[in-house]
Amino acid sequence: MANATVHFVEREIGGRTLRMETGRIAKLADGCVMVSYGDSVVMCTAVRANPRPGLDFFPMQCDYRERLSAGGSFPGGFRKREGAPNEKEILTMRMIDRPIRPLFPDGFIDEIQIQCWTMSHDGQNDTDVLACTGGSAALMMTDAPFEGPVATVRVGRILTDDGEQFVINPTHAQMEYSDLDMVLSGHCDGINMIEVGAAEVPEEAILAAVEFGYENGCKPIIEMQNELREKAGAPEIRVGNLALPADEVTELVKKVAGEEMLACRRIGGKADRHAAVDALRDKMMAEHFALPEGGTYQEYKVAEKRLGQARDAFRTLEKKATRTLIVDESTRADGRSFTQIRDLDIEAGIFPRTHGSSLFQRGETQGLLTCVLGTGRDEQIVDGLMPEYAKKFYLHYNFPPFCVGEARRIMGPGRREVGHGALAERSLLAILPDVEDFPYTVRLVSDITESNGSSSMASVCGGCMAMMDAGVPIKATCAGISVGRFSNADGKIVRVTDILGEEDFFGDMDFKVCGTRNGITGIQLDLKARGLWFDEIKETFEQARIGRIEIIEQMEACLPEPRSTMSEYAPRIMQVMIDPEKIGKLIGPGGKMIRSIQERTGATIDVEDDGTVTIASTDGKAGDAAKAEVEALGAEIKVGTIYEGKVVSTKDFGAFIELVPGTDGMCHISELDNGFVKSVSDVVSVGDTIKVKVINVDATGRIKLSRKALLESEESDSSKDAVSATS
Repeated sequence: MANATVHFVEREIGGRTLRMETGRIAKLADGCVMVSYGDSVVMCTAVRANPRPGLDFFPMQCDYRERLSAGGSFPGGFRKREGAPNEKEILTMRMIDRPIRPLFPDGFIDEIQIQCWTMSHDGQNDTDVLACTGGSAALMMTDAPFEGPVATVRVGRILTDDGEQFVINPTHAQMEYSDLDMVLSGHCDGINMIEVGAAEVPEEAILAAVEFGYENGCKPIIEMQNELREKAGAPEIRVGNLALPADEVTELVKKVAGEEMLACRRIGGKADRHAAVDALRDKMMAEHFALPEGGTYQEYKVAEKRLGQARDAFRTLEKKATRTLIVDESTRADGRSFTQIRDLDIEAGIFPRTHGSSLFQRGETQGLLTCVLGTGRDEQIVDGLMPEYAKKFYLHYNFPPFCVGEARRIMGPGRREVGHGALAERSLLAILPDVEDFPYTVRLVSDITESNGSSSMASVCGGCMAMMDAGVPIKATCAGISVGRFSNADGKIVRVTDILGEEDFFGDMDFKVCGTRNGITGIQLDLKARGLWFDEIKETFEQARIGRIEIIEQMEACLPEPRSTMSEYAPRIMQVMIDPEKIGKLIGPGGKMIRSIQERTGATIDVEDDGTVTIASTDGKAGDAAKAEVEALGAEIKVGTIYEGKVVSTKDFGAFIELVPGTDGMCHISELDNGFVKSVSDVVSVGDTIKVKVINVDATGRIKLSRKALLESEESDSSKDAVSATS
């Protein structure tokens, strides 16, 4: 519209202009901000709606979609339309949600919906971090009680002529040379989300990257959002009705259950502890908040509302009791000290027919990990707005209902499963061998069979053990550990290693750190407190480092290094280099030749454009036979080489002999035997196998053979032997 008032802010971030604009697009949304960076543009919207009746939680929805039209490409498939979100889109939705959700007040249950669509993509400036920032900026245009803004940036580390250098929002090309992929979110009171994939980067370098990203990326982007809100004249904040228990309900719950709650929270086992807490809640509800059996409908609804408030107050009481025991009494639910890791049970090779397997149990968290080795055909092709690529390593994480003792609807992997699997995958990526040394495709499957905290870290540890059991020559042993944080009203803070599920639920943070003895390979920080500053992150890193090295030592006590031999059921992969001009000869018309070799030997053969031929077979002899045929087909026929070939046809002037599949040579009648040969059929017939020597290859590639040269050589050797015997 011509009369639309457009407001924008611009600032140089990471050497490119970041622009945020509002007031022109999607004016019926409560907030809409167009975020552009380079030639990449994301439309981010936010809408607030009244709460749905009966809700007792904050129903914020975050959605991120990459329109392939943004990069000038078409979706695949029959429908030619984008379908369900892919893995990257799901991971980005989680990155939008995690730093924003904790910045709403307790008891706020209004509907909040954030949608981010990639509208333009330049192939270099990725839009995931733009969407995370844009979601916050769109919320700042609304009247929601959002205690932001939040800014999100990516930090890389590349090697330059001046040494290692941190880069804000590195391009796709720069990321090819980076040993660090960090996504960082922060607000005016510190850091509140970190995602890292790294190549064994030391803790001090990771901390330096956090500081660099916050100072040079987050802070100026936070200022931009505040400036845009002021320019646009965003509405005043409207908190609305918070769904908090009445004071008298909170006090009654505390009075009747406070002391017993402390006793219940001191019980060691998860099942017994939860049973005691459930029994206490049921007793309190029955005695003090029972629904009336008679009376009016109005009285029943009042009692029902009071009952709901009592449940909320009881949950808050359990949270406070957990914090009190840990912060004030130094008592964790299972009796451990703050830095003590739960008992470990580690076993490698638990399944007989898998390529590699392991059991990893830490306390009441247990995972079964399976490793599968495959060929290039098993690579996962990843297609989207960024350039298509193939993954030779991927990890799939499964979290069935029975692992927490529940009977829920059985469904495919949700956002949580995708996120946990991605964390474990990128944490193990750094220890994989180079493709040139180990050309296998590796798939890990993590089945969580018991869960009481940090199942993703069990996937890292168990996944490392399964790869070692499979004989994958990993560079170092990798483990993961989670550090939690608790605080009280007086500001006292304690951090605990290897958190339980309820310590995650009731605590301030879940700071997962994965790595080797040499450095960090993966991080995921989920924070419920307001923010973290650099000194506390540094202390957390050190506490996590001590914990993961302790786990690594116990893992190596079970299996000190990768097995020297792979499972007999794993494919053996061999690679042969042939002249690229002979690829067509190897494949044959319509793939006839390569299919024939695979059918005869049972091996699988993959050919690349540069002449690399990969042969995989679980049968060693079959693999060797396939390799020999490939080498023969790709070999250059040289003068003087001796072949054992099959006669494929005869003519009056000589015989044609197949030296290797697809390559024939001609042995003239005068070269078939010593002396005069009247007819070719007197010496050889079609189907005979004879030894011949290459005596000439002309400029057109025609090959001339001789059987007589070999016979003369044999007679000469026999004469020499006879003379030696006589003398």
